[in-house]
Amino acid sequence: MVALTWTLKDTLGDTLDVLESPVEFLVGGEDLLAKIEEALQGHEPGDRIDLHLEPEEAFGDYDEQLVFLEPRPLFPAQLEEGMTFEGLPAGTNPDAPKDILYTVTEIYPEHVVLDGNHPLAGIALRLQLKVEAVRDATEEEVGRGSAGTGFFRVN
Repeated sequence: MVALTWTLKDTLGDTLDVLESPVEFLVGGEDLLAKIEEALQGHEPGDRIDLHLEPEEAFGDYDEQLVFLEPRPLFPAQLEEGMTFEGLPAGTNPDAPKDILYTVTEIYPEHVVLDGNHPLAGIALRLQLKVEAVRDATEEEVGRGSAGTGFFRVN
């Protein structure tokens, strides 16, 4: 288990996320992207690592096929941009993947635009990591394949 803090930026230097309080991730499980796991090898608490991740090493390329225009009446009355849905409601496009998270990106009187891409898809990232702590994982954590933190999961 590794506890990390970080600053995540795009290639223009705009800050996308800052984690100031350490969060634990399971190395060798499903918590971290492969390039991050690779970079962490051999590092100890206090070490800092600067990474550049291309979209294919991070959250993938942006896929236009994961954007859907669906009828507004199929969604709750209290709908806001930024809301997320696991899968799409009954009556929507049957070809839409059922097991991904969709974000409402636009709302029109008759339609809703839903995007199944990860919010960071298609973006090259700069990640400044700091290793805050390292410990052995428990049997339960290893069995689960995760510390329960999903920030870097691509599922």
